[in-house]
Amino acid sequence: MKNLFYLIALFFFYPCLVNGQLLSNKTEFSRKDSLRGQLTPLRTCYDVTYYHLDVDVDIPTRSISGSNLIKFKTIQDFNRIQIDLFDNMAIEKIIYRGKKLRYSREFNAVFIDFPMPIKANTLDSIQVYFSGTPHQANRAPWDGGFDWKKDSNNKPWVASANQGIGASLWWPNKDHQSDEPDSVLISVTVPKGLMNISNGRLRNMESIGQKKSKFNWFVSSPINNYNIAINIGDYVHFQDSYQGEKGKLDIDYYVLRENIDRAKPHFEANVKPMLKAFEYWFGPYPFYEDSFKLIETSHLGMEHQSGIAYGNRFLNGYLGRDGSGTGWGLKWDFIIIHEAGHEWFGNNITAADIADMWIHESFTNYSESLYIDYYFGKKAGQQYIYGNRRAIQNDKPIQGQYHVNNEGSGDMYNKGGVLHNMIRTIIADDDKWRAILRGLNAKFYHQQVNYDDIVHYINQESGINFSSIFEQYVKTTSIPVLYISETKDGKVQAKWKNTVANFQMPIYIGTSNNTLKAINITNDDQTLDIPNLTKKNVKIDTFNYYIDVQKN
Repeated sequence: MKNLFYLIALFFFYPCLVNGQLLSNKTEFSRKDSLRGQLTPLRTCYDVTYYHLDVDVDIPTRSISGSNLIKFKTIQDFNRIQIDLFDNMAIEKIIYRGKKLRYSREFNAVFIDFPMPIKANTLDSIQVYFSGTPHQANRAPWDGGFDWKKDSNNKPWVASANQGIGASLWWPNKDHQSDEPDSVLISVTVPKGLMNISNGRLRNMESIGQKKSKFNWFVSSPINNYNIAINIGDYVHFQDSYQGEKGKLDIDYYVLRENIDRAKPHFEANVKPMLKAFEYWFGPYPFYEDSFKLIETSHLGMEHQSGIAYGNRFLNGYLGRDGSGTGWGLKWDFIIIHEAGHEWFGNNITAADIADMWIHESFTNYSESLYIDYYFGKKAGQQYIYGNRRAIQNDKPIQGQYHVNNEGSGDMYNKGGVLHNMIRTIIADDDKWRAILRGLNAKFYHQQVNYDDIVHYINQESGINFSSIFEQYVKTTSIPVLYISETKDGKVQAKWKNTVANFQMPIYIGTSNNTLKAINITNDDQTLDIPNLTKKNVKIDTFNYYIDVQKN
């Protein structure tokens, strides 16, 4: 999510398209990057099954303290494991079977030593006690961290938002997207008179002495660490429900007391229509057991699973603006639609390595178009996608590098949405395309995936080999050039240039006087068998295809 806001800022100040060249995404990475991003044997030897995160938030000092009970299944024998916690946070102690464990730290990695070998195929646990002042987000959610604010009544308004930078910024865990706990209990202690809203369902609220309250939230579904969130404020609560594909879905809203009159009609106008459209396209909402929540925050938003952070000021568009310039983006609340789209792509289907964050953001950007499609028609959705092109920078590939905690370009949003619209256009069967989108969410339900998983599934279910197209648009910055030439006897030829090896992509070609038809073009010259076609009157679908055209 965080790169999205950067992209929109770029769009408003630099509304131009920069055609990149075939560039590799090679960057020098450090030992610190590898410790965070790589799945070494110290991480793969155990699988986290459950966290109980218990945190006391001291608002005046902007500090936290508490513990995290980590339950895990052992995959291989080990006597040492790695967890993660930023080095500005203190570890007070680590307890195993009633005794303290020895540990060492390197950057943000914590290496824990056990007094005896832990055998494979067993269930075990440790409890990590910690404290400190977590990194403060000065511009949440762009930079990530804790957002310490006050509302208009001067009451504390606090939120965590840590996509990319990592959950280990403030609590100890195995901070890698490949390992999601099956369930989590989130216990947060706050000053009396305030509420904490986290993911899942509220189990209960406890009074802690005369001045504090503890809120216990339980998440019954697998959840990525960066989605686990704290939201503290003078909240009021109202409820609704939606009769969806899996029955009744509970809907909960938490907004500042002063905003309840604005929130009710705005949420009513946006949330149920979103659920209806997205269940049509993607299948059932993936977290019926944990409900659907919107929680008002001072920052713009984040896709926190079953507890979405919302800060779009009850406006349509993105803070009242439409990044596509088409007008279609002003007919719905951008943050509600985009962040809720992540419940399917990002939270249900999660990239195992942050290098594949493009999976989250490309499909979710595309979900905005599908929302428009559902209510205003296919052409309107495609106009929106086309309008979004002007924010594409082509600065680097949208896929990052594996094993070093590296995201790709922010183009993963708009360029990714364009890519999926092209795939839909090539398949040319909207029932099949919808079945593929729903099938992805069924096949990879509550799972972690990578690039190959997504490409293989779409190839298999469509019956079309999209491998070179994905490689071109995901792994390079180069825009394919459709090169049109004419032979001496007046025949028109076409081929792709500026592409990866063995690139092929069908594209709709014709003349202004006839219907365009799909012709599979490769890197080799081929004659176009279209009546009355000349180099001058050739018409190419550049509305649904993100390409350049060159005539010789």
